[in-house]
Amino acid sequence: MSPLIEINDPALSGANTILIDARAGQNTHQRYLDGHLTNAAFVDLDKDLAAKVTDAAIGGRHPLPDIHDFAAFLGKLGITPQSHVVVYDDKAGAFGGARFWWMLRAIGHTNVQVLNGGLQAAVNAGIELSTDEYIPHPVSSYPIANGFNGTVGIEDVKTAAHDTDRIVIDVRETPRYLGQTEPIDLIAGHIPGAFNLPYINNLGTDGKYLPADTLRKAYDETLAGVPYDNVIVHCGSGVTACHTLLGMEYAGIEGPKLYVGSWGEWSRRDLPIGTTER
Repeated sequence: MSPLIEINDPALSGANTILIDARAGQNTHQRYLDGHLTNAAFVDLDKDLAAKVTDAAIGGRHPLPDIHDFAAFLGKLGITPQSHVVVYDDKAGAFGGARFWWMLRAIGHTNVQVLNGGLQAAVNAGIELSTDEYIPHPVSSYPIANGFNGTVGIEDVKTAAHDTDRIVIDVRETPRYLGQTEPIDLIAGHIPGAFNLPYINNLGTDGKYLPADTLRKAYDETLAGVPYDNVIVHCGSGVTACHTLLGMEYAGIEGPKLYVGSWGEWSRRDLPIGTTER
């Protein structure tokens, strides 16, 4: 199954499809009420797809939730192993959309897709949005055999960033990577040895992912032959990195890992800081 689904795909209204609106930022619930896809349940990135931050130096700004809490939350949404989940946000998938996709994939749920182009794709297609809150039909907690797979910790990143057989990708905007600006975290710069591949480069002017072969070429130029299992992707807080992980899977690249703590964790640990192109 492709990790992306188009707005005109009939599967969006399938009997087994569960739609998820996973926005981030300010006033997310009100923005959801102002207009969302019919029968889409609201999910808040900060409250539902991340644990409460007690110390960003340990786990970053969007640490993964407890696996049992996540299993119970999926049950509240009515999601079972048989569900076809379609998730979107209002930032072309770069926030809650790709993050929720990655979290489901990380627990082994393969029947999940992100709406290509996000909510704007629906607006552009002339689809009438709903202003009625959709209440899911809860089921039992989702059966999760293990925790979240496909992650690495800070110690692994320290080693990988200077290993020629491995590669660390930073998907933040280039000015943040170069330490020219930092609107969120305490220190500007990047993990020394990390390559910059801004997530925004995944998208075309229409707000949708570029064709798979175009993405594959761009990714492979940066990866330069490094085995896909040895690729680590991060961002500021482990959210937009998922946008690139989705793009990689769309392009046929499987195996890259997510550094959940990302720059939010690294920059608070009194570790070396880079401010020049690698």
